[in-house]
Amino acid sequence: MYTQNNIVLSIGTNQGDKMANIQKAIDLIHKHIGTVIKVSPIYEFPAWGFQSEAFFNCALLIHSTLEGEVAISKILEIEKTLGRIRSNEPGYIARIIDIDIISFNQEVHNSSTLTIPHPLMQDRRFVLLPAADLNLEWSHPILKKSYRELLKVCPDQTEYKLVGTIEEPISKYGFTDVNFIAIEGNIGAGKTTLTTRISDDFNAKLILEGFADNPFLPKFYKDATRYAFPLEMSFLADRYNQLSDDLAQYDLFKEFVIADYYIYKSLIFAQITLEEDEFRLYHQIFEIMYKETPQPDLYVFLYQNTDRLLDNIKKRGRSYESDITSTYLDNVNQGYLNYVKTLHPEKVLTIDISDLDFVANQEDYIHILNLIQDKLK
Repeated sequence: MYTQNNIVLSIGTNQGDKMANIQKAIDLIHKHIGTVIKVSPIYEFPAWGFQSEAFFNCALLIHSTLEGEVAISKILEIEKTLGRIRSNEPGYIARIIDIDIISFNQEVHNSSTLTIPHPLMQDRRFVLLPAADLNLEWSHPILKKSYRELLKVCPDQTEYKLVGTIEEPISKYGFTDVNFIAIEGNIGAGKTTLTTRISDDFNAKLILEGFADNPFLPKFYKDATRYAFPLEMSFLADRYNQLSDDLAQYDLFKEFVIADYYIYKSLIFAQITLEEDEFRLYHQIFEIMYKETPQPDLYVFLYQNTDRLLDNIKKRGRSYESDITSTYLDNVNQGYLNYVKTLHPEKVLTIDISDLDFVANQEDYIHILNLIQDKLK
């Protein structure tokens, strides 16, 4: 399972329209590097170490799948896009934009291009004050102090003033208007990854299907005829119990519920794997459970072509999935497409992700978020 990195960035500018410079930087970071989760207030500080116009400074928390070296490379590209020209001359100079990685998870990293945590952060009030305003549960891996604790003992007592705020990019998404979103897709489509990422970014209660604990799954892939019925029945029971329990337990600290499956997938797979008489019995039991299960406010189906699915399945290397055939995946895809046709158009969103990579490419992830946002509107 992939994990996102928690990265704190410091932004400074003292040329041109300083508030606009920060806004443009945040927008580009959100689009190309990672989801901007929190933005501190904007403060004005005098130039540090040289005479020049005052700086506007702020800090950001972003969630990103990028490693540090890749992230800093993309940050330099953004600075260049915004007009920064780096000089080899010693000392400080005025600049239209300055973006630094201050911390990266709890990691310590030293290379020719990147030092984490930032080696001078503990001495700079213009870095610590905005970072402290993010209210993060973070401790310096070497100094063993939080941002706020570092601020209290910071030798820099430069005066400053609050000059404004900038809206956080994630505030434009309409997830606060829904209670339950289900994200579905074929085997290897990436539904669990996308569901987990949205849960992380938008403080949602996460429901993931516990397929790895099903004792019939490896047996089914070896002998489908023998183990199809017990497999599908065990899945149905597990899905019904999990969704019923988790959806019934309201979490005051979460904005909404998001799951990487919905119970109807049981019927889609059962129709493919079961014999006709077995499926009739299964369908009767399913209908009883289906009526009792809360319906999602939005059902998102991730469509991916069979070649990409087979490639993804091979990459994740689960031995019991090694014998999955393209015909089986085609049938599953068709089952999903038939199901979404039965849903109310306002309740379903089908996204073709065959040419998207929402793990490696932040732009693709933002594209999917925008599609969901448009649908929720």
